[in-house]
Amino acid sequence: MSDIEIRTAVPDEIPALLDFWARAAEGTSITDDAAGVTALIARDPDALLVAERDGAVAGTVIAGFDGWRCHLYRLAVDPQQRRRGVAAALLAAAEARFEALGGRRADAMVLDRNELGRQFWQGAGYHPQEQWTRWAKPLD
Repeated sequence: MSDIEIRTAVPDEIPALLDFWARAAEGTSITDDAAGVTALIARDPDALLVAERDGAVAGTVIAGFDGWRCHLYRLAVDPQQRRRGVAAALLAAAEARFEALGGRRADAMVLDRNELGRQFWQGAGYHPQEQWTRWAKPLD
């Protein structure tokens, strides 16, 4: 049996999760702030998954489903916990969530420079879609 517990995030831990992302995640986003994470949890309380090992946060993933597509964001694992099954456990929980919601395909956002992340996603059966380019615009 795994010693990793997967649960959903709660509003009280948002500051700790932001600190976690600052040290464990590759890159930052304009939504990496208390207001953004609070809005996420308020809209979909089950989207932000947290992996714990020995009572400490070992990793996170946002498993967002908009009713059409399944999106994975913020897969981050504590550097001391890497290569110990945390990311795989989070991904399995996210994919189970998507399947339960009727999702049919999941996509993950991975920075091009994140070689470790790209290796993980490829090993998990995900592949880049070379024919697509992500277009983004920050909203005021």
